[in-house]
Amino acid sequence: MGVMAVPGAAALPLLLLLIGAAAGCGYQSCPPTRPDMLNVHLVPHSHDDVGWLKTVDQYYYGVRNRDQHAGVQYILDSVVAQLVAEPSRRFVYAEVAFLARWWRQQDEATRRLVRELVQEGRLEFVGGGWCMSDEATTHYGGALEQLALGRRFLRREFGDCGTPRVAWQIDPFGHARDLAASFAQMGYDGLFVGRVDHQDKQARLQRRELELLWRGSASLAPPRADIFTGILPNVYNPPPGLCWDQLCTDPPVVDGDGPERNVDSVVTSFLEAAATQARQYRTNHILMTMGSDFHYENAHLWFKNLDKLIAHTNARQANGSRVHALYSTPSCYLQELHRANLTWPLKTDDFFPYSDGPHQFWTGFFSSRPALKGYERLSSGFLQICSQLEALAGPSSRDGPYGPGDSSVLREAVAVAQHHDAVSGTERQHVANDYARQLAKGWDSCQVLVANALSLLGGTKDPFVFCNALNVSVCPLSETTAHFTVILYNPLAWGVAWPVRLPVSGASYAVSDPQGRPVASQVVPVSGVTQRLRGGAGGALGELLFQAWAPPLGFSTFGVKQLSPRFPPKWPSGDPEPQIQNEHLRVLFDPVTGHLREIQNLAKGFSLPVFQSFYWYNASAGDALSPQASGAYIFRPNASAPIPVAKRAATRLLKTALVQELHQNFSAWCSQVLRLRPGQPYLELEWTVGPIPVADGLGKEVISRFETPLRTAGRFYTDSNGRQVLQRRRDHRPTWNLSQSEPVAGNYYPVNTRIFIRDQKVQLTVLTDRSQGGSSILDGSLELMVHRRLLNDDNRGVGEPLDEPGEDGRGLVVRGRHRLLLDTVAAAADQHRPQAQEMVTSPYVVLAPGSGPHLRQFSGLRRALPPNLHLLSLEPRGAGSLLLRLEHLFERGESQNGSQPVTVDLTTLFSAFTITSVREMALGGDVPLQSVSRLLWTTATGTPKPPPARRLDPRQVRLEPMEIRTFLASVRYWGPGEGPGGP
Repeated sequence: MGVMAVPGAAALPLLLLLIGAAAGCGYQSCPPTRPDMLNVHLVPHSHDDVGWLKTVDQYYYGVRNRDQHAGVQYILDSVVAQLVAEPSRRFVYAEVAFLARWWRQQDEATRRLVRELVQEGRLEFVGGGWCMSDEATTHYGGALEQLALGRRFLRREFGDCGTPRVAWQIDPFGHARDLAASFAQMGYDGLFVGRVDHQDKQARLQRRELELLWRGSASLAPPRADIFTGILPNVYNPPPGLCWDQLCTDPPVVDGDGPERNVDSVVTSFLEAAATQARQYRTNHILMTMGSDFHYENAHLWFKNLDKLIAHTNARQANGSRVHALYSTPSCYLQELHRANLTWPLKTDDFFPYSDGPHQFWTGFFSSRPALKGYERLSSGFLQICSQLEALAGPSSRDGPYGPGDSSVLREAVAVAQHHDAVSGTERQHVANDYARQLAKGWDSCQVLVANALSLLGGTKDPFVFCNALNVSVCPLSETTAHFTVILYNPLAWGVAWPVRLPVSGASYAVSDPQGRPVASQVVPVSGVTQRLRGGAGGALGELLFQAWAPPLGFSTFGVKQLSPRFPPKWPSGDPEPQIQNEHLRVLFDPVTGHLREIQNLAKGFSLPVFQSFYWYNASAGDALSPQASGAYIFRPNASAPIPVAKRAATRLLKTALVQELHQNFSAWCSQVLRLRPGQPYLELEWTVGPIPVADGLGKEVISRFETPLRTAGRFYTDSNGRQVLQRRRDHRPTWNLSQSEPVAGNYYPVNTRIFIRDQKVQLTVLTDRSQGGSSILDGSLELMVHRRLLNDDNRGVGEPLDEPGEDGRGLVVRGRHRLLLDTVAAAADQHRPQAQEMVTSPYVVLAPGSGPHLRQFSGLRRALPPNLHLLSLEPRGAGSLLLRLEHLFERGESQNGSQPVTVDLTTLFSAFTITSVREMALGGDVPLQSVSRLLWTTATGTPKPPPARRLDPRQVRLEPMEIRTFLASVRYWGPGEGPGGP
């Protein structure tokens, strides 16, 4: 707000200070506080779920208000008007998915106004991701993408002042260490959380340790992954009695003289709440969140009453009150804590699992909606493929022979899916369907882009075909065509061998590699389980198998020609001894029960008895101890011993030169295939579970459990967002004395990509293809929850039992994969690190009728990256520039070779373009690294300072363990006829 020069202007600066008009944004715009008083920072906010009881569209427009009264467009309209009306008011907003949609609909005058509010610090963005992501079930790649997407929007529209200083994770159900490390590396100064375990919170409250420094990594040197973390007093709600939204029932502040006057008692109860809260925190500053879910649709109600509360509270100072109330923001509060110059407690573990009372562990959502969790993971992988091909083929891929291709549709859908009521599985059924719809729309746009890119890179105008249902052996092209081409695209930065499995009608085929040489292939029968699963969608009786391979960041093409037409493939009968093996592993089964019995590591000459089977926990509907039922959020079995799905499995053995499989049928709704292929150092377990029967009135939570004689002393290991690995101990928490009320559910942890157990010498690791809950309930055992179907709501607001109908309304069927690795402890990470990455960003099969692309093989890299490095991001960023992230996959001390630092030459890494200049960015990719300067905090061990910035030499980019480095590169694409070393 400009101030005109008028007579008596000398009085203006003081006046401006009084009404809180700001000198700038961020820390410069903070209202003055009183050093001699208790300062109560009132933070108006609205918590706007990007889908939960209603879909994103329904929330935005205010549709279906009978389900929940909420319309985000009106919230933003109303807040802007109220902020403009009174300069001292403040508001913070987090969810960019809604903001970006609203922004597109505003005229220039409104946009100017909003920009002004942001420049003056009156409207502040917190968090700043596309959504407020979940922390338990998100993979770090997806969590990073959605944060980067939101921050990019804010920076583009609002410049420096739009960049959030504070991470705002006020509703997620527990908090992950790796995400804390990500926030730190993006440049956030602090993180505020709402939900921590009730016992943890009680213990911290008594020690006044609700605010702490969280060390997000044991590999990165402090303070690089350190973030100041504040636990809010009331999750994210106002104190009782002080809620003035149209959705609240508290009386307004009445300050006239009349029978309804209540201002004195309201101020008194506010002062009492402030005094109580002040006893639990360390400084003369406290923060109160004045808002809740979808508040401020009529912002006038909140602001008018807050204006009165502030005025009447501060008026009492004349009578000796020592409390100062003010409109503020989380960053202004954080600045005051920093100025206090205290020594803060240090935390190095994480905030899982979360419980809000005895018997109430929020560990069910680690596994809820397994099909959506699987689809989210697949979609994140496909987004990387789409981005890479767009970057490798150049801008023409967006407008090629197959129409306009667009990666932004999938990027936004994947970002929405990271929300804490999306991939978490805690939304209503029609909302889960809508998340899947958004993802499917994104796949469509990306498949056009992928086809355009392959056509440009491969030199063909012939059509490409995408088969999205290969997991149930459906693909019309391969089923009906005698001659077609398979293109295998590899998004990894090292070469891979990859099994291809396609439904076919012929009995034998000739397959040729990119050089035209023959490739061994075979047709095997489609299993009965798969035939039942796909119903009428496909009719192929056989599957063609061959081993394909592809170079780093590139593709290989394989020609397929039918040799002999149809006759139903016979089930090749193997030897009677129930075992399968390849050069790495021999796997033995019990001849009577059909269960897995033993695994032998042939290369290293040792074996381990391993028993595996499926069980179900009977979901509690509430009991005498507690009315808590198992539901979408909460896992609560009614007994600690799970019930076996079956005592024995019917088995069939399939042994060919290309694959050895044992098929286990446990029941009509539970089966599994254990698979070994030549060259594969792991055992693949492909499980198919559902529809879970509930006609007996019992909700069921189905697990795959592995039992071994390993002496594990109550310890097991799970990953944090697919990245770091944390040690877990049964019935134990590192920072407080746990009183355990649920011996099973209270020991469940999120597993994003891996869980393992080990003794001194041997390690058994299971890799997952989606997020699942897992644990080690008995020494030597580990388990993963693969599916759950429940008949009761768990009373956390969703108001609907987790009972997914599936395609046909009879119950959801889910198929997924586990990879089992058996190795020495010393060598285990060298296996599980690259293997887990391969499962997250898997190679992708595209088909073409006829002979396909002219160029039979292509690699976007001139040389493969070493196995401990990963190309995390390669994505176009506007004209001639690309964002790229390189990542070190190992933790410090995890592996003799893998945990060494690595150096890469960026200038000669890529083959599709030349890098002409490079700038190093902070992890979010939105701010230059050298411009990041974060607040430093002191703990008992001192105040770590960041090392001086290193000069970037793109020819020698060095990565330390667990480090991710982010670059914005200007590139020049090779013209036609040019090439590396061309004119």
